[in-house]
Amino acid sequence: MDDEATEGRVYTVSGQDWDELVAAVAGAEDERLVVNMGPQHPSTHGVLRLVLTLDGETVIEARTVIGYLHTGIEKNMEFRTWTQGTTFVTRMDYLSPIFNETAYCMAVEKLLGITDRIPERAEVIRVLMMELNRISSHWMAVATYGMELGATTPFLFGLREREMVLDLFEHITGLRMNMAYVRPGGVSVDLPAGTLDKVGEFLKVMPKRIKEMRKLLDANPAYLRRTKDVAYLDLTGCMALGITGPVLRSAGLPWDLRKSQPYCGYENYDFDVPVEKSADVYGRYLVRMAEMEESLKIIQQAVDRLAGAELKGKPVMIEDKKIGWPAQLALGPDGFGNSPDHIAHIMGTSMEALIHHFKLVTEGFRVPAGQAYVGIESPRGELGAHVVSDGGTRPFRVHFRDPSFTNLQAIPATCEGGMVADVISAVASLDPVLGGVDR
Repeated sequence: MDDEATEGRVYTVSGQDWDELVAAVAGAEDERLVVNMGPQHPSTHGVLRLVLTLDGETVIEARTVIGYLHTGIEKNMEFRTWTQGTTFVTRMDYLSPIFNETAYCMAVEKLLGITDRIPERAEVIRVLMMELNRISSHWMAVATYGMELGATTPFLFGLREREMVLDLFEHITGLRMNMAYVRPGGVSVDLPAGTLDKVGEFLKVMPKRIKEMRKLLDANPAYLRRTKDVAYLDLTGCMALGITGPVLRSAGLPWDLRKSQPYCGYENYDFDVPVEKSADVYGRYLVRMAEMEESLKIIQQAVDRLAGAELKGKPVMIEDKKIGWPAQLALGPDGFGNSPDHIAHIMGTSMEALIHHFKLVTEGFRVPAGQAYVGIESPRGELGAHVVSDGGTRPFRVHFRDPSFTNLQAIPATCEGGMVADVISAVASLDPVLGGVDR
């Protein structure tokens, strides 16, 4: 504990500080209890540590401690090529990898000045994948929240539905998570045969599954007691703390970057921005459920466009061979490999093509010096990628504005003055992912 400051006591919470914390609170006149919630706790959505000061069962102070999942992703990217960076960023917020990849690649494309040259089919595939990912992420949010309140059925239902999305990801990219599917210039591979049929089946089943969950929770008396008027954070508080995403929209502001600052052609899709005015845990739940229903509308429109004659068979990677990796891939013994035609061309036809392929893969392309920021609407709010280039084949600096990191600021505002049991509801309603927080 530091000396008395002008604004009150200042606590330094950084690990291995338990004796100092207890000694600081011991000097108080009231009888207080200081407890650790986490970092090993099933209801903190990852390795998050909350230091709670309790007066009975009332939370007097809530201090958030992060850094237990630090991976150094942003720093590691400075030692890899621009394309290799995709394999790093996809692992940040591991519940929404497609959004991490898209934000990063759009920032790189902005620096390259090729935003208007990305093939339209690739843009539509990005939208399709992002909305599928939004559904899988929201299912995980609702499912784990149910389990944390002691209800296992929502958890089993939510994981079952999420599995359907992961099966589609595996079919399209070869991987269920951390796909590195979105690349600078487009996407790594076109949709395999039968994908649109599989997505069509998904669109038939998922609306019924969402209704099932709504029947289970929307009017459940026990659920309402744990969510209504709990962890209240109004619009003024959200604006002051920089909160975005479903938490902001549950406070009444329809701020969604897909509508307010469209990207990837979102202006061409018909969908609504769900809003609630309760500014509590229940409102955040309702917003997420409604967003899944809106995502289904967008997915249907994307499928219709991909199946149409205008985009069918069109390229999914920029035509500029100095930037775009070969996107006509074929399934081989090692997963996805280059197509036989491309291998025949670089190995038996053109020495120049072989040299170029070797240089592109090993050294990478150069990005003009400068910096760019791109923000997109992830399942948790505004996910921004700030990318800096010094003109080389590797990023000079990459920094992400991760919504989980910003939204965690709301924990003291939503928890202090409430019951210790409601801390679970408050944290879960923010839906933080610590992989994105710590990066």
